[in-house]
Amino acid sequence: MKNIFLITKREYLTQVKKKSFVILTLLAPILMIGFGALIAFMFKANESSSTFNVIDKSGIFVGQLKNDKNIKYVFVPQENERALTETLKDMTGIEGLLMIPELRNNNFDELEKGSKLLINKKIGFDTKLSVIADLSRIIKKEKIKTLGISESQIKDLDKNFELYTKNIVDEKSTDNDLSFGVKSGLSMVLMYAVFMFIIIYGVRVMRSVLEEKNNRVVEIIISSVKPFELMMGKILGVTLVALTQFSIWITMAVLGAITLNTGFSAMQNQIPGGEQSAEMIQKFDFKQMAGEVSHILLDMNFPLIIFVFIVFFLLGYIFYSSMYAAIGSAVDNETETQQFTLFAIIPLMLGMYGSFTIMNNPEGPLGFWLSIIPFTSPVAMIARIPFGVPLWEIALSMILLIVSTLLMIYIAAKVYRVGILMYGNKASMKELWKWIRS
Repeated sequence: MKNIFLITKREYLTQVKKKSFVILTLLAPILMIGFGALIAFMFKANESSSTFNVIDKSGIFVGQLKNDKNIKYVFVPQENERALTETLKDMTGIEGLLMIPELRNNNFDELEKGSKLLINKKIGFDTKLSVIADLSRIIKKEKIKTLGISESQIKDLDKNFELYTKNIVDEKSTDNDLSFGVKSGLSMVLMYAVFMFIIIYGVRVMRSVLEEKNNRVVEIIISSVKPFELMMGKILGVTLVALTQFSIWITMAVLGAITLNTGFSAMQNQIPGGEQSAEMIQKFDFKQMAGEVSHILLDMNFPLIIFVFIVFFLLGYIFYSSMYAAIGSAVDNETETQQFTLFAIIPLMLGMYGSFTIMNNPEGPLGFWLSIIPFTSPVAMIARIPFGVPLWEIALSMILLIVSTLLMIYIAAKVYRVGILMYGNKASMKELWKWIRS
């Protein structure tokens, strides 16, 4: 244990003292925000506005087709149809001509089939869908008018049915839309945190092992400590590095949220434009929304959620990091690692993408088996826990994961013991099996 502690300490201090670690830890949240802003800017930059001339022979669209920031409708006289059609190719600033036929005997089917949009250049698919939506909305209103239905009746017909649900087994459980959204959001955050943690830092363990192997430093170290102690020291050292980095990011996120909340409160009091602008912001009722979200979060069994998250988080990391350490010891360069890393990545991806179905049916058979099988349970169980999981399922999954983790450490140690001193020999599956059996 003493040697494992010393190796863990050395691995931890070596990593956290690097300038790259400090810079990445401080800049990563800023880069993530900047990346999100860049994506939003790219979507915004690709937007374009279109102007269409409209010939409405039916007379029902005049004054009802509304312009927005992306589409502008210009109604023109019917007499100009031929001239506008012939000169459409040479027009600048006009992207098309929308021609709507006459409406005879309230036959809306013929009107829909006879409507045409002539364009002189390619338009976005969203633009076409917007035009269709605008026309459909007006036609729907006209159809309703012909049936003699009033506006109040229309609103009553469009009103959604709200079904009150109550869990008689778990009285604290809330099943409304907001509750589902909060639980789904928490589930995705926890799931992605575990998935990214295992992938990023598992690969770091593999590269650290591979680097020491190629530098022949391991030949000196292995003379003083056992291979198992060296492997576990590396895994635990990188675990502490990751926990340090995550703790800093969580602290920065909390401070950022407090700052934004304070800034928003100040903005409500000092917003330019007087009381009218402040009222527009208050319409969103952020305080009420935040209160409801807080109530939903407080109703959850957070001690259990935190306990399950930490246990499956650490066991899952040790399970896969042992696999990555074995891979790093079995090969001579990063190119050769590609044939083996799939064994670690594919189960994690199955667990992550399979967990999306858990949000629709947390107690379904797929969710159950994904959270029980050790290869996928570190991700799937954490995705299920915000929705509530029976204690016996958590216990069963945990026991199986503990046993599988110990087995994986044992197998990885046997591969590590032989592979760490092997040079110039490409490891195959057959060769690895020999090492494990030896």
